[in-house]
Amino acid sequence: MSKSMKPYAAQIAQQQAAQRRPQREQQTRQAQYGIGSGDQWEPPEIQSIRDTGLNMGLVSELILKTLYFSGFMTGYQIAEFIKLPFNGVVDQVLEFLKRERWVEVKGAGGLGEGAYQYVITGAGTTKAQEALERSQYAGAAPVPIRHYMAGILEQHKEVSVTKAVLERALSHLIVSQEIMEKVGPAVNSGRSIFLYGPPGNGKTTISEAVGRVVLGSGIYIPYAVDIDGQVVRVFDSVNHEVIEETKATSTGTGSGRSRPDPRWVKIKRPVIMVGGELTLESLDLVYDSVNKYYEAPFQMKSNGGMFLIDDFGRQQVRPRDLLNRWIVPLEKRIDFLTLANGRKIEVPFDVLVVFSTNLEPSDLVDEAFLRRIRHKIEIIDPTFEEFREIFMLFADRTGLPYDDKVLAYLLQEWYIKQNRPLRAVHPRDIISQMRDISSYLDVPFEMTKELIDRACSAYFVDL
Repeated sequence: MSKSMKPYAAQIAQQQAAQRRPQREQQTRQAQYGIGSGDQWEPPEIQSIRDTGLNMGLVSELILKTLYFSGFMTGYQIAEFIKLPFNGVVDQVLEFLKRERWVEVKGAGGLGEGAYQYVITGAGTTKAQEALERSQYAGAAPVPIRHYMAGILEQHKEVSVTKAVLERALSHLIVSQEIMEKVGPAVNSGRSIFLYGPPGNGKTTISEAVGRVVLGSGIYIPYAVDIDGQVVRVFDSVNHEVIEETKATSTGTGSGRSRPDPRWVKIKRPVIMVGGELTLESLDLVYDSVNKYYEAPFQMKSNGGMFLIDDFGRQQVRPRDLLNRWIVPLEKRIDFLTLANGRKIEVPFDVLVVFSTNLEPSDLVDEAFLRRIRHKIEIIDPTFEEFREIFMLFADRTGLPYDDKVLAYLLQEWYIKQNRPLRAVHPRDIISQMRDISSYLDVPFEMTKELIDRACSAYFVDL
């Protein structure tokens, strides 16, 4: 990424030119940063401070802040905490800090310099406090933004879903072939999907199932990113699921094996869902004015996976404004984020965006805006036969003996006579109600007309 500010047009042209680079240039970049591609990519081994892409000052301040908060730690513990190898990196920084008399050794917990116990001195405390005034961040050392961009681009995976793969992904659901044949091509587009239709028919469930199964195995993301001294926290323990803890090279075992950069953590390709709480502000870098560092926005945390906007149209911001926010990212596969000082930065946008709504599309946006979303799929109410299959599926899962005659009674009395639409979620909820009632009444959990009536009268509300 260039350090100079550039107009959007120039940035987009630069990105398009990068996408047209010859294969040999792509291979050169791979050799310089990382091995393999897609699911096979791994961050490179770190052997020196230069390999981190960070300067001595930033790493020194990170160690001082770590010791300031903790009191004392061994060299290995410091290396594990800031996710940098002890040999060749942390040991060199600690030597510098000792020469400056900002830290000192207070004993040893074992053999080798990594087992020495380090404490912060009075002068080091002053230096740490000065650093804390600029940023309270103390944790995994950040990855330079250029390394983050290279890593995400190397891990881009072209999604190619076949009918067999999609059927396996949705095998735990009852989904019509008509919907299947629309969902598959939409996922293969890798861009954007608009799901609409009545509530309770599985729009969110289908999206999550596709994201979890189809998108692939894992992806490496950094704990944090450095942008010219500004820290942006990327890893989120709430939205990211670790599948392989990367062991730091801080133990100094001398095994000689190449290990991935421990500042990156391998997670399942993310499926991040937001609802009515989504705002335009949360789609940009969120600056914590107290701790003085940034939190990455949802779409940046979703890179390499899926970003599901549920209940689209119920946010506090207008649907048109939300769609306007996505025009450049969806078309150019890059996003522009803003630092607190107003500076724009470019980041990859390798995200499958799914909009899900219960509202009528015509009530949300006009045709011109909907054209910008590649695939529009209506998730309709189940047929009577599909409803029966769903009911049988949940009955089997909960141990409820199935009775076709009692189901016919349910459909006649509570749907046909009441002119009530079928919903795919109803069987699960009605069976759950029946189980609760049977437990309270201390009667067998069976399909009886009495339990059906009690469950439905407590579940349905006439609107």
